[in-house]
Amino acid sequence: MSTTTAKPQRSPEEIEDIILRKIFLVTLTDSMLNDTRVVYLEMTAAEILSEGGDLKLSRDLMERVLVDRLSGNFTSAEPPFQYLIGIYRRASDESKKISNMKDKLVRAQMELVVNQAKKLSVSYCRIHLGNPDMFPDSDRNKSNVSPLLPLVFAEVSSSIDAFNSGSSSSVASCPGFLEELFRDSDYDSMEPILKQLYEDLRGIVLNCSALGNFQQPLRALMYLISFPVGARALVNHPWWIPKGAYLNGRVIEMTSILGPFFHVSALPDQSIFKGQPDVGQQCFAESSRQRPADLLSSFSTIKTVMNNLYAGLADVLRTLLKNTSTRENVLQYIEEVINKNASRAHIQVDPISSASSGMFVNLSAVMLRLCEPFLDANSTKKDKIDPKYVFYGSRLDFKELTALHASSEEVTGWLNKNNPSSGDNRLIHSQEATSSGQRESTNYSFICECFFMTARVLNLGLLKAFSDFKHLVQDISRCEDNLATLKTMQEQTPLPRLAQDIARLEKEIESFTQEKLCYEAQILRDGELLQQALSFYQLMVVWLADRIGGYKMPLPQPCPMEFACMPEHFVEDVMELLIFASRIPRALDGVKLDDFMNFIIMFMASPEYIRNPYLRAKMVEVLNCWMPRRSGSLSVTSTLFEGHQLSVQYLVRNLLKLYVDIEFTGSHTQFYDKFNIRHNIAELLEYLWQVPVHQNAWKQIAKEEEKGVYLNFLNFLINDSIFLLDESLNKILELKELEAEMSNTVEWEQRPAQERQERTRVFHSQENIIRIDMKLAMEDVSMLAFTTEQITAPFLLPEMVERVASMLNYFLLQLVGPQRKSLSLKDPEKYEFRPKQLLKQIVNIYVHLARGDHENIFPSAITKDGRSYNDQLFTEAANVLRRIGEDPRIIQAFDDLGKKAKAAASEAMDAEAILGDIPDEFLDPIQYTLMKDPVILPSSRIIVDRPVIQRHLLSDATDPFNRSHLTPDMLIPDTELKQKIEEFVRSQQRKQHGEDVIMQNSSKSSIQSPDGTRPLID
Repeated sequence: MSTTTAKPQRSPEEIEDIILRKIFLVTLTDSMLNDTRVVYLEMTAAEILSEGGDLKLSRDLMERVLVDRLSGNFTSAEPPFQYLIGIYRRASDESKKISNMKDKLVRAQMELVVNQAKKLSVSYCRIHLGNPDMFPDSDRNKSNVSPLLPLVFAEVSSSIDAFNSGSSSSVASCPGFLEELFRDSDYDSMEPILKQLYEDLRGIVLNCSALGNFQQPLRALMYLISFPVGARALVNHPWWIPKGAYLNGRVIEMTSILGPFFHVSALPDQSIFKGQPDVGQQCFAESSRQRPADLLSSFSTIKTVMNNLYAGLADVLRTLLKNTSTRENVLQYIEEVINKNASRAHIQVDPISSASSGMFVNLSAVMLRLCEPFLDANSTKKDKIDPKYVFYGSRLDFKELTALHASSEEVTGWLNKNNPSSGDNRLIHSQEATSSGQRESTNYSFICECFFMTARVLNLGLLKAFSDFKHLVQDISRCEDNLATLKTMQEQTPLPRLAQDIARLEKEIESFTQEKLCYEAQILRDGELLQQALSFYQLMVVWLADRIGGYKMPLPQPCPMEFACMPEHFVEDVMELLIFASRIPRALDGVKLDDFMNFIIMFMASPEYIRNPYLRAKMVEVLNCWMPRRSGSLSVTSTLFEGHQLSVQYLVRNLLKLYVDIEFTGSHTQFYDKFNIRHNIAELLEYLWQVPVHQNAWKQIAKEEEKGVYLNFLNFLINDSIFLLDESLNKILELKELEAEMSNTVEWEQRPAQERQERTRVFHSQENIIRIDMKLAMEDVSMLAFTTEQITAPFLLPEMVERVASMLNYFLLQLVGPQRKSLSLKDPEKYEFRPKQLLKQIVNIYVHLARGDHENIFPSAITKDGRSYNDQLFTEAANVLRRIGEDPRIIQAFDDLGKKAKAAASEAMDAEAILGDIPDEFLDPIQYTLMKDPVILPSSRIIVDRPVIQRHLLSDATDPFNRSHLTPDMLIPDTELKQKIEEFVRSQQRKQHGEDVIMQNSSKSSIQSPDGTRPLID
């Protein structure tokens, strides 16, 4: 047993020889040794002897011996790399033994020897790795991976590693070696070594999923860039940002050094790029049969590993960003990833040319972590975000994005006006700067750069993933509906083709469900990720509001161009996130929603600030999600609606205004789109009506805007009610025809399978349409019922009263008229059809308006409707109400109104008879009724009755005869014609009165006593 403790008889030279022989495993004397690793350097010994030297190893011979050992071909000797590592390891072991030496002088000398040996091993290791051909190496062709890699893995190994690569498990760590290798080295010698290491790490994670071996390579990457030389080598690697004519988003993801790390994900990807193991298959196969505990375990595992990935990648970027010499490279990399993936914003994304959703969700999470230092609750760093970055920054191209209000021409014009050198030529300057490898010198802070880059990444990443998830859920629902239809048909008539279609659909649903659960695991279940995104967008709305002076109303006019030119997706992404998060339990816990509420109330009814009506409609959807009766946290959201200053002042007003604005969206689908949007508004209005402070505001608006926005609101509410009820009642008749077809089983089964499948599909489609239309119609009628109890004046205006009466008469005819039995359904509740409730509401509206009718104009308006009015309908409706138990007072009031209407109808007939043939010039050209208040249309010069044209203008602000713009204030009273009409009416009345007198006299003279002396009735 050998010992390094100096024996009295050994000189320092002998001790040095012994230590160096142990470290270098060489000998200069041909002695029989048991250790086969020890090499006899015969040639070196001969040369030393010829030079008159002593055959003892010493500091002076150390490097010469090392070179000879590495250069020679010795059987059974270790390959160069392992040998050099061994030197360092053995030197470290000897160093520990030397520390026990009692002779301080000898100990100091030996420590110098050992340290020199370490330095030599590191230095020659660097030479060997940089120039592998310099020394003979039997291991050279066995692997393409850097021999340093197992050492790096051993250095960063963790006890929690779930997956270890085979090479790292067999390699012992070598404390201090790597530190010395990377710390004290020049860049040129280390660059090729690090280049190989980075390529190896990239290769290992290239096809990794969230369940693959990515954590150790990620820690290795972090370890390497902790050295300045490592950081510099990474950003200077040719694959840091790959170059080439065919460079696109997917190429960057798969070929850049960081790309494969960002690609690691649980989210689905194109099959040729999908990481392994397959997360969907491994965690969520046949999920419907799995125990809830197993699913929760899978969710937890994926969330944990993905957060490890986010943290690791954020540390990598943070380390590089802190270093001023590598910061610009990081920003360039993120810039390139964003710009080359701009097409990810499209509805359809090409998976071959665009990076995966996984990469962009990961990048979203990492960018949010980089933003954390400036996402404080009070947005104290918002002033460091310079809006000029959007307009004049050369890194990202915002110019191609849709702006909040300004057109692309307006944006360009404004930029030219404010900065002529940067306006139209901004893009050209940017391209020139990039192509020449130079950068515009900018003074934008990192906070500013990080904020706007994060906004773009979230738009292309996290928010796009929300959209993909929503479409996935819709696909599953569609497939399940089709499957139910096919199974019904298969039960009726089994066919091989149907069985195949059923099997195909079941396989599709299984695949979609796996994908859905992967999204749920990585995104929906990650409360921290959603909270960070909400913090970011809270800063976004505060910052955007600051562009116009902060949260205050009314908004300044006109809209400042700095706000108008901001990208629309800044606001759209806020709303999409709020909608998404609001539907996830507890996702909004602890989130301060006041800033979002302020923003929504300010802009939801401001088309002069946010042009896109669908974006403003999304704001209503957010509020709809927050309605107290919907959400679990009553106290939080009820305060937003009931105790929020802007909410109390403006919410009802702006909802009514948006209800009107949404009639004309400019889209080819605007007619159908408006119903869903108005459904959300109606639900909110119904809730707000029950809040006293909002009900008071509503009444005030109805009074102030009696002939303005409130009248428009009522008009569209009535239009929608009529259309929706009419549409759903007609669809009920069609549905009953289909039911009759299908119930005739003999004839039905004789039809071809394809025809039956199509008819069944139509049947289910009709069911859905009826359900939706009927629900919306019931909602609209309900709103008319509860508002007319308090607000009647606008309904009784000349331009509105006949419209309201016609609607009510039409509904009454459908519900109690002769055709009502044809509308009976087996299960009306299934279709949201509640005829009894609907009749009660219709009758209540009649009664409410009759109570508010102080001038007694409503009964005559009811009778003017020649299409639906019939006095028998009132009698029949009253009978039905008695049977279903309506309040007797309501029935009595309704009966009274029916009698008044009947009397008014009789009076109207008498009046019509009195007028006789009316001259054409006195008739309204639209309705062919006698005009009472004739007005001239300024453009077409046609004369019409004021109430008739005003009713038209409520729905369409154009002249009906030439489509030119027209508003009520543009109408020109025709006083001369009005006088003529009034004179005509008076003359006809006088004429009739005269005829009546003559008739009376005539009858008196003809009824006399038998003797002819006096009349019988005086």
